[in-house]
Amino acid sequence: MTDHDRSTDALRELVASKTPAALETLKELVRIPSVSWDGFDPAHVQASAEFVAAKLRDLDLFDEVVIVREQQATSSNYGQPAVLARREPAPGYPTVLLYAHHDVQPPGDSAAWESDPFEPEIRDGRLFGRGAADDKAGVLVHLTALESLTEVLGDDFNIGIAMFIEGEEEFGSRSFTTILDAHTRLLRSDIIVVADSDNRTVDIPSLTVSLRGNVAFSLTVSTLAHASHSGMLGGAVPDAMMAAMTLVSRLYDDKGGVAVPGLTGYSAPVPEFSHDELVHDSGLLDGVTEVGEGPILSRIWFQPAITITGIDAPTVQNASNTLIPSVTIKVSVRVAPGQSARDAWQAIRTHLEATAPWGAHLEFGEPDLGNAFLVDTTGSAVSLELDALRDAWSGTDPVLAGVGGSIPFIADLVTRFPDAQILVTGVEDPASKAHSPNESLSLAVFERAILAETLFLTRLNDRDH
Repeated sequence: MTDHDRSTDALRELVASKTPAALETLKELVRIPSVSWDGFDPAHVQASAEFVAAKLRDLDLFDEVVIVREQQATSSNYGQPAVLARREPAPGYPTVLLYAHHDVQPPGDSAAWESDPFEPEIRDGRLFGRGAADDKAGVLVHLTALESLTEVLGDDFNIGIAMFIEGEEEFGSRSFTTILDAHTRLLRSDIIVVADSDNRTVDIPSLTVSLRGNVAFSLTVSTLAHASHSGMLGGAVPDAMMAAMTLVSRLYDDKGGVAVPGLTGYSAPVPEFSHDELVHDSGLLDGVTEVGEGPILSRIWFQPAITITGIDAPTVQNASNTLIPSVTIKVSVRVAPGQSARDAWQAIRTHLEATAPWGAHLEFGEPDLGNAFLVDTTGSAVSLELDALRDAWSGTDPVLAGVGGSIPFIADLVTRFPDAQILVTGVEDPASKAHSPNESLSLAVFERAILAETLFLTRLNDRDH
C-alpha cells in the first residue's frame, strides 16, 4: 500500500465503507441476550462467545483463537466464557492487547423500553438495544479496525495483536485474574486498549485517564425473629425496614455527601461543568437539587459515592400490615483514586456496624472489590492515541477525562503487565444510558471510534521501533 492509501482521508473512506456491515454484525450480536448475571441462561453468553470467536477466525489474522472458562478468584465456581486470540509481532515490534466485553446487563423493566431491548432498532441516528453501546460496540470497533488494518497493510503488518473479549465484566469480572494467570502467554502485551468507556459528547472525543474504584455488597438488616402485626406492636418494635432506612440515611450528610469516616477523596483540577449540563446528562427533574459540595466533575470523578442499587422486601402489591423481620439491600460504593477498595470496604463496614440503630443485626455478603485507576499520560502511546482521536473527530481536540464509573480489572492488568501502556477509550456518550432502559449507541461515534483505532494501529505499525 502507498502512503496515500494510509492517509487519514483514505482510511476515513475505507472505514466509512465498512461501517454499514459492521453495524449489521453489531445488530446480530445485540440480538443474543448475553446477560452474565446469576439467574440468567448462561447458554446465551456461550452463544455470544462463539459468535465473537467465529468473527475473529474469519479475519484470518490470528495464530490462535480460543474460548476459555476459568475458575472465579473468590469461589469454586467457573466464570463465563471469554474469547482470547493472538498474533505474534515481527521482531522488534510491540503487541497491542485489544479488550472489550460481550456480556451485558439485565434489561431491567421491559415496560421502560421504547423497543425490545434485544431487538436492535435505529432511531434518530442511534442504535437502541441492550449492549449496543456497553460493550458490544467495543467488540465491533476492534473487529472492524482489524479488518481495515489488514486491508491497508497486508504483508506489511508487523505489530502483534492480542484479543481479550470478556464474558462477565457486568458481573464483576470474577474470573478475570485467573484468566490472566492461566493465559499470560496469549495476553502478554506492550500496549493495552480498553474499549469500554465514554466520550465527552458525540462531537468531543475523550481519553479516560482516571476511574473510581468500587465496593459492592449485599447487607441484610434484621430486627425480629418473625413477622408481627404492625398495629399491635408498631410504635414499640422497630421492624427491619425502619432500621434499614435509618441506617442508610446515616451514610450521608445533610447535603447528600458521603458521611463515612475513612472514605477519602482525590484532589485534581477538573474542567468547568455547569448545572445545566448535569441536568441534560442525568435527566434531573425540575426542582431536584444536586448533592455534595465542590465542582461537579470533582464530585463525579474524584470523590466517593454510595448508592443503594437494590432492595429485597415485599412489593407494594403484596404488602400487608406487617412488621418486616429482615430486609436485604445492595450497596454500591464508588471509591476515589488513591484509596484501595479493601480500605474503603473496611471503612464502610465499620461505619455501618457502629451506626446500626436499635441494635439491629447486620449480615454482610461477600464484597466485590475493584481498585481505582490513574493513567500515566506521559507514554508515547497516549500521544499517538490523542492524535488518532483528533483526526477521527475531524480536528476536535480530545478531552483527558475522569470517569465516575469503575473498570476494576484495569488495576489487575497493571499488576500483571506493569510495563504496558494502558489506553481507555470507548463508544459511549452522555445519551447512551448504559445499564439503563433505552441504552443506545451514536452511529456517528461508532464510525469515528473505528477510524480512531484504525489510525492508531496503522501509525503504530508504521512508526520506527
